[in-house]
Amino acid sequence: MKKSLNDKEKYSQNIKEYQPKPPYFFNCIKAFVVGGFICMFGQGVQNFYINVFDFSKENAGNPTVATLILIAAILTAFGWYDKLGQFAGAGSAVPVTGFANSITSAALEHKSEGVVLGIATNMFKLAGSVIVFGVVAAYIVGMVRMIFKALI
Repeated sequence: MKKSLNDKEKYSQNIKEYQPKPPYFFNCIKAFVVGGFICMFGQGVQNFYINVFDFSKENAGNPTVATLILIAAILTAFGWYDKLGQFAGAGSAVPVTGFANSITSAALEHKSEGVVLGIATNMFKLAGSVIVFGVVAAYIVGMVRMIFKALI
């Protein structure tokens, strides 16, 4: 027997008082602290490249990002980054390490299908869309900037 819409509304109102309230403030604090720690660690890696390998600040950015991506991929392979993501939420997803985690996770899910058809093709399912939207967004922002620069 199909319930009417009124019964569904009554049911959802009735169970609201029994559902636990999400700790929004505490979740924001956890995301801020973990995201800040990831960024602080990245700054430490960049300072390492600047001081030890005598890179300039501009040239140290690329190896820093590559190092953070490598570390996030290794942590994902061991299952540790997922635990960090469950704890920190967006704090672990927003930095570049979150992007590395999502690509590595997609690849690891399909490793039983082989290296080419499993890992390689599924790794770039997410990366492809991010790259396409990133390029399109960069083009649009560049065009807007060019128009404003021509007007001024």
